[in-house]
Amino acid sequence: MHEAPPPTSTPAPGPSSSAVPAEPLSHGLKQRHLTMLGLGGVIGAGLFVGSGAGIAVAGPAIVVSYLIAGALAMLVMRMLGEMSAAMPASGSFSVHAERALGRWAGFSVGWLYWFLLVVVLAVEATAAAQIAHGWVPGIEPWAWVLLFMVVFTAANLTAVKNFGEFEFWFASLKVGAIVVFLVLGVLAVLGWLPDTDPVGMTNLTGQGGFLPNGWGGVVSGVLTVVFAFGGLEVVTVAAAETDDPARAVGRAVRSAVVRILFFYVGSMLVIVTVLPWTAQQAGLSPYVKVLDAIGVPSAGQIMNIVVFVALLSALNANLYGSSRMIFSLAERGEAPRGLLKVSGGGSRETTGGVPRRAVLASVAFGFVSVLLNLLWPDTVFLYMLNSVGAVLLFVWALIAASQLRLRARLEQEAPEALSLRMWCFPYLTWVTLAGLSGVLLLMLTDEAARPQVLWSAGATALVLLVAVGRQRRERRGSA
Repeated sequence: MHEAPPPTSTPAPGPSSSAVPAEPLSHGLKQRHLTMLGLGGVIGAGLFVGSGAGIAVAGPAIVVSYLIAGALAMLVMRMLGEMSAAMPASGSFSVHAERALGRWAGFSVGWLYWFLLVVVLAVEATAAAQIAHGWVPGIEPWAWVLLFMVVFTAANLTAVKNFGEFEFWFASLKVGAIVVFLVLGVLAVLGWLPDTDPVGMTNLTGQGGFLPNGWGGVVSGVLTVVFAFGGLEVVTVAAAETDDPARAVGRAVRSAVVRILFFYVGSMLVIVTVLPWTAQQAGLSPYVKVLDAIGVPSAGQIMNIVVFVALLSALNANLYGSSRMIFSLAERGEAPRGLLKVSGGGSRETTGGVPRRAVLASVAFGFVSVLLNLLWPDTVFLYMLNSVGAVLLFVWALIAASQLRLRARLEQEAPEALSLRMWCFPYLTWVTLAGLSGVLLLMLTDEAARPQVLWSAGATALVLLVAVGRQRRERRGSA
């Protein structure tokens, strides 16, 4: 083990003056890892199961809800890709926020995102354990959770290429499952499968029409599905551990966003075309209902396997992302310096450059979250989950605000670094900020979503108070 070089004195925010020291992390990730991570990072249980709730409130217009939510995610990722291609760093948007807005912003968004990942990690581990317990009832769910955490901790401790390989094959299975689903769905719509007749537009226009609950249903659908796009951010975090971060993140962002929109919107279009939207129920996978309807044997078990893999994939990615985020915070003096220890010896692509203490710190809090989820799922853990419920939107808003500041500086100081540019700058950036603000306001008016916004706002306010207090103490100490 060796310690990463200490950060230089805090620079003034700006692309040229804020260069951080070279990352001590390894460069074991390949372009194929990053591309598949971008494709599979957001394809999870939120799509395979959670989409049923969106269809129940929006009807066939859930397609429009996914288009709106996907457009927001696409714009945020384009902004993040622009900054990460110009200034790649393991802390990604936390580093960008610090450069653009000040240390308080980098501290706040970094810790909030880390907290978000380690709390959601508990949900994923518990849900995967419940599925595995259904297959092997003799093994208790807590034992499955322990097994998953040990396996993925070991994978993240050894070498970053192990994380990359896990995610590559996990994402390949998820992407393959959706492609097969889309092909079968289109064949069913056309009536080209055995014992099926052409569906036509009946289910899109019947049962109340395309907008059975009006535009209010579309808006409710957006609130239901927007968080399913969370997870794309880890691509820009992982890019720092490739041989050519600027080129790798640009290619990954360009390919992933459009394809993910295709998978999400395409899936929803197939689902609401094959079956009436009234056949869907919140909590039940619409994919299973469609596969059952077109005669695929054991559709429920097949989808259980896909969801199981999706949950393990998300667990693996969240563990990776949380460890790199807290490592980056430690690099900048915003987390304990003991977390800067990275593995050494041998080839850095195979054994070195892994922030093992950062991995263990994230796993430790993840274990605490799992225990809280198992012991008090409806009280303590529910409060924790609500406290991160809207954090993703706050993170996206800070990404947009950072891009507004950094793009202008880059154009003046290092225009050659802008290999990937945000479209229609600054207008679409402002549109994105307005859209994110609108979603938050709509969540406040929704009785079910309001606690998430309030608890998340409280958690954010607490982190901001700590950040501002730290900054004031440092100023007084240097005076």
